[in-house]
Amino acid sequence: MQSRVRLAPLILAALAVLALGACSSSKKKEKFAYVEREVDVLYNSATRAMERKRYDDAVELFSEVERQHPYSAWARRAMLMKAFSQYQQNDYDDAIGSLDQFISLHPGNKDAPYAYYLRAMCYYERIRDVGRDQDYTNKAVAALNDVVRRYPQTEYARDARLKLDLTFDHLAGKEMDVGRYYLRYRKHIAAINRFKT
Repeated sequence: MQSRVRLAPLILAALAVLALGACSSSKKKEKFAYVEREVDVLYNSATRAMERKRYDDAVELFSEVERQHPYSAWARRAMLMKAFSQYQQNDYDDAIGSLDQFISLHPGNKDAPYAYYLRAMCYYERIRDVGRDQDYTNKAVAALNDVVRRYPQTEYARDARLKLDLTFDHLAGKEMDVGRYYLRYRKHIAAINRFKT
């Protein structure tokens, strides 16, 4: 009986801590609870969040514009701005997904060149040193070529051409690195073949 009396305050304290923890986590979820709002108010809130570099909030609010007003012109803009917010917070996979969705739903939109360019930049930003796998470099080359091929007269194509030169230099650096590796182990023919590419 006496041990139960000693455990009672501990159990009550544990329950109090759990109750307080539950209250604090529900506040974050309530922050963006579904409340139907005017599209311009919602979009402007998202834009302000983005300007303040609160990209998580901006992504959530732009997504809310898409959910509440899916067939409006605001939804198209919100889809693109959501992708830009994801790009700004280095969330490249989500940004690529959002951009692919925008491109598939609105291929003839006036902002399609920008969507293709931003998609290419998501791959370009992930290029690492020549000692690592060059998968993102190859994806960046393909995406940048896509921008140049589809929209050759745009400012995005001009920048894509410059970035293509850098990515080709990067790929050449990788081949040089592999060639040097073969030279260290006296594999001269393999090294020469790498240096030729």
